[in-house]
Amino acid sequence: MLRIVLASLLVVSLAGPSAAEKLRVVSTITIVGDMARNVAGDAAEVSTLIPPGSEIHNFQPTPSDIRTAGEADLILWNGMGLEVWFERFFRNLRDVPAVTVSDGVDPIPVASGPYEGQPNPHAWMSLSDALIYVDNIRAAMAEADPANAETYAANAAAYSAEIEALGAPIRAAVADLPEDRRWLATSEGAFSYLARDLGLNEISIWPINEDSTGTPQQIRRAIDAIRENGVEVIFSESTVDPRSAEQVARETGIRYGGVLYVDSLTAADGPAPTYLDLMRVTTARIAEALSE
Repeated sequence: MLRIVLASLLVVSLAGPSAAEKLRVVSTITIVGDMARNVAGDAAEVSTLIPPGSEIHNFQPTPSDIRTAGEADLILWNGMGLEVWFERFFRNLRDVPAVTVSDGVDPIPVASGPYEGQPNPHAWMSLSDALIYVDNIRAAMAEADPANAETYAANAAAYSAEIEALGAPIRAAVADLPEDRRWLATSEGAFSYLARDLGLNEISIWPINEDSTGTPQQIRRAIDAIRENGVEVIFSESTVDPRSAEQVARETGIRYGGVLYVDSLTAADGPAPTYLDLMRVTTARIAEALSE
């Protein structure tokens, strides 16, 4: 009888997570984590390594983060050079599958700086590319936990419908802007995918978060571009120091439009606790400021 029980336990352990042991998913960034929770529903547990509101490009994982990821059944990361720390981090883990959720996205290249020509990693700022993320997450979860594949498929379909429904109101918010006001100026060039989808021109102080941001040369180039194109407002992002954008606003005499959300969600009581909220809040602030 004991041998039968032990054999049964072995079969269960080889078949993937049991009902009592849900699939354990770890994401690198909050945006991917929120997408994963929507796909998972109650079938899996999802945690995120980088806390809400944190700078994501040069994150420094702690020993606790390594333990958390080492206990996961699946790790989801953005890729395209976003998490520059991840490959070093992942070498400390054993036998934990990692899936790049941006696979299949047609990347926009970084326009200048040390990463010139490399993929701009902020593809989730395009709703159509976000659907690619969701499908990659669904497929990864289904492969790791085939017993719940139908649940993941149904949740992904419902969530994708919510993402698609955002498209019309977001496009309508900027549809009537005249050509000379279709300029989006920000600290980091993190909005290339959103600008493309909304028909906006993009100016940034620096192209992507790097070791040197807000340098005198970067400030001067942004000032020149803003003056040349008659730009009237500049924004910063929630995870960067706003002083560079504020300096550009002062020196050009344009408005500082405040904070946009792009790299990270906020805490639950903030204005952008979910990916859908992030897209609504960010596009509404852009549209309002450009319409003034």
